[in-house]
Amino acid sequence: MKKLFYILVLAAGFVSACGKSNTSEQGVLQPDKIYFFYSQTCPHCHDALEYINKKYPGLQLSMINVSNASGMDLLLRCAKKFKLGHNIGTPLFCMGDEYIMGWAPEYEKKFDDAVKPFLK
Repeated sequence: MKKLFYILVLAAGFVSACGKSNTSEQGVLQPDKIYFFYSQTCPHCHDALEYINKKYPGLQLSMINVSNASGMDLLLRCAKKFKLGHNIGTPLFCMGDEYIMGWAPEYEKKFDDAVKPFLK
């Protein structure tokens, strides 16, 4: 899985260097948004989304697919913001001044605490 992730990082860098990346997000992480970086093949991403949809049905998430060059670019910006180095993976939540990387049942409480400022 790590090999695949690094291959995706390299591919995203190559596409960005060629000037073909999608700039719809403009590479800016907005502090009032919850960014959910995911991979379609990641079972932990699916578990996290299932939990969030069940507990917070109206929660606004900016879903960022890391298999797209623009998604990978934004993921790398989030990793840089939180000084995560090269040890990054999905799911990754970027929520203002907090992040959550990975997902397991024990992460639910951490997510519940981090999401409170974003609830309306």
